[in-house]
Amino acid sequence: MSLLRNGFSAAVGILVIGLSMSVFTVNEYEKALKLQLGQVIDAEYEPGLHFKLPFVNNVVKFDGRIQTLDAEPERYLTFEKKNLIVDSFVKWRISEVKQFYTSMGGDVRRANMRLAQIIKDGLRAEIASRTVQDVIAGDRLKMVDAIEDAARSQVKDFGIELLDIRLKRIDLPKEVSESVYRRMEAERIRVAKDLRSQGSEAAERIRADADRQRTVLLAKAYKEAEALRGDGDAKATDIYAAAHSKNADFFAFYRSLSVYREAFKDKRDVLILDSDAEFLRFLRQPSGK
Repeated sequence: MSLLRNGFSAAVGILVIGLSMSVFTVNEYEKALKLQLGQVIDAEYEPGLHFKLPFVNNVVKFDGRIQTLDAEPERYLTFEKKNLIVDSFVKWRISEVKQFYTSMGGDVRRANMRLAQIIKDGLRAEIASRTVQDVIAGDRLKMVDAIEDAARSQVKDFGIELLDIRLKRIDLPKEVSESVYRRMEAERIRVAKDLRSQGSEAAERIRADADRQRTVLLAKAYKEAEALRGDGDAKATDIYAAAHSKNADFFAFYRSLSVYREAFKDKRDVLILDSDAEFLRFLRQPSGK
């Protein structure tokens, strides 16, 4: 009885192992191949559970999602033999898994290398037919479309679908960039010097105009002051003349007092005159006779 039970358990175990080796699953994002003695016998598998013959069939699975090939920046020559460094990336996926397996041996790395070489050749051909100005500031979309069209026709035999090509960056080589920057810096310095010289010229012109206006204003003010002073002196002379004509003696006395006040206003002044001097006549007699 014990032997029968053990035999039944062994048979069940063998059956379970056999069943586990006879089934396989395919996920939504996977593509699968069934091989028999190294030959592909089935490649059309929907997501779900499938069967195979143990020890006779083996299953190879591939990622069916979109792959990204981020290539290393490469140096390319333009039409005028100028170097440009171009950084790009490619989006692709497996479209025909059987064809991909037979052409690339099912090696994604090998497919990336082959695809990268095709894209490089396309970029080299397109950039070689354009100038630096066309590549940097021209219609990049048109250039990328031309590369995609040429690449799609080549990768079609690999079971690969080329989805998109993008140029991340287009740069000048370091030595060329430094030379361009030096020229730009020199040009900016020249422009700054021109602006400074123009500013200095404008400042001198403004300063000269201000000096001229100052001179004109001072001359005009001096002219007006002299005219006013002349008018004042004339009026003063008229007043003195009118006063003199009314009372000549009083006018002479008043004028002499004014002269005395100016002559003796400082106590340190010393005036040596003869006692009969005309200057002292009002000091000798109030009538001045």
